[in-house]
Amino acid sequence: MSAEEDFAALAGDYLDDMARRHPDAATGLGDHRFDDRLPDLSDAALAAERRALDGFAARLTAIETTALTAELRVDATMLSESIARRVFELDELREYTWNPLLANPGTAIYDLLARDFAPLPDRLANVAGRLAEIPAVLEAARASLGAMPKVHIETAITQFSGTIKLVTGEIDAALRKAGGAAVVDAARPAALEALGAHLDWLSAELARPAAGDFADPRIGPERFGRKLSLTLSAAADPDAILARAEADLDRVTGEITEVAASLGGTPREVLDRLAADAPEESTILRFCAAALAAQTEFVRGHDLVTLYDDPIEIIDMPEINRGVAVAYCDSPGPLETAPLATFIAVSPVPGDWTPERKASFYREYNRHMVHNLMVHEAMPGHYLQLQHSRRFSGGTRLRAALRSGSFIEGWAVYTEELMADHGYPGEGDPRAVRMQQLKMQLRTTINAILDARVHAHGMTEPEAMALMSDRGFQEEGEAAGKWRRALLTSAQLSTYYVGYTEISDLAAELRATPGQADRTVHDRMLAHGSPPVRLLRTVV
Repeated sequence: MSAEEDFAALAGDYLDDMARRHPDAATGLGDHRFDDRLPDLSDAALAAERRALDGFAARLTAIETTALTAELRVDATMLSESIARRVFELDELREYTWNPLLANPGTAIYDLLARDFAPLPDRLANVAGRLAEIPAVLEAARASLGAMPKVHIETAITQFSGTIKLVTGEIDAALRKAGGAAVVDAARPAALEALGAHLDWLSAELARPAAGDFADPRIGPERFGRKLSLTLSAAADPDAILARAEADLDRVTGEITEVAASLGGTPREVLDRLAADAPEESTILRFCAAALAAQTEFVRGHDLVTLYDDPIEIIDMPEINRGVAVAYCDSPGPLETAPLATFIAVSPVPGDWTPERKASFYREYNRHMVHNLMVHEAMPGHYLQLQHSRRFSGGTRLRAALRSGSFIEGWAVYTEELMADHGYPGEGDPRAVRMQQLKMQLRTTINAILDARVHAHGMTEPEAMALMSDRGFQEEGEAAGKWRRALLTSAQLSTYYVGYTEISDLAAELRATPGQADRTVHDRMLAHGSPPVRLLRTVV
């Protein structure tokens, strides 16, 4: 067999194995062969996965990758990094021993209900299969979990409560629509009992009186550096990323100060005026739809990038996901073959919030900010970029299945700046949009600083809150939520900033070639799927 044939076989085997071991992730990707299963979290299964990864690494090492095409060499590097990341997670990070969020089956159930990729009775049969596995999965999780961070336990309690509501209310609605399903009725009682028992166990763990019983949510400088490198596949190391972010924080502060002066005030004064222009809770879906239509015409009129017309729907956000942002993009899985729509999920705030918390939320996500958010989530951000990505046809499915989060988020942040640079007017004054775009750029930059300083440098909560409120002009509720997110995750908050800087640098280099119009530059960047920018440079 040729090197390309060997690599194609390896790629197929790797993705098949990954789908079998992580069927919930496979469903999200659009691979529905294992929709009736949940991941096996037992020690034996994790040990078997670790041995399999060694086998895949050995097979990749045996292939003469220099004989592959340029595009397949990108895939080979992405495969190598995927194997290394999973080995790191199993051997060093060992998150399954301290993060109770990983065992929550809620998303695995929701993904089967949310999209019409198959007839509803077939999807409900798979829901029943996953419900039947919940007791064993949660028992294995409890056996593996040791000391856990307090913030992770608190969040898990909230999220498992949401899963119980999902398994009752959302499944009830699906059963009514389908006219019932005996297999679901048979599996659900034991699943609900197991979920309730697990929730009680988490509550007991939270009630431990001694602070020393809780694990530190910070993963430490060595593990953070390694995880950041594997997550971003970036050329810069963690110290260089942090140094550039802190320099950019000063640069963007200067820019927002200049724009605010043109509007007759300081950044805080102008942002406070804009924050008062809150959207109507009852009309937020229509407002987002109108913003999307305006942005589509703006992109077309300025010839910024090639447009496609894949289906898109603006929907009510599932209740379990409310309270984080006004909107997010939920695209079909990159391996999905059914002609499904991209969802832009839009939400009012949760019904149990106080009036003060609701007001703070809508000050943060005011009408001008929602325009900027819809640029990021939809046009020409995630929705459009992922349309381009789906049209890339490579020699393997690796490019789609292992797509780079830093490329995807970086592109969306870049488009916020792109639209502001071209004078997108939003509610009428482009400077209002620019103020919100610069505020979001401050947030993106601060996110990377938080990520590094929390996990590798011991940043305290007061220090973080001061940074976000004083330098980022964030509302108290937004800053408090971001602090929790910095503790709950590691390396993810950096994807936005690092991806943005890499995308911006590459776009500037491509524009330096004479005759490179915006659409030409952007179409070139989007023509290769969603690889890390470091690897995109080898083929663009």
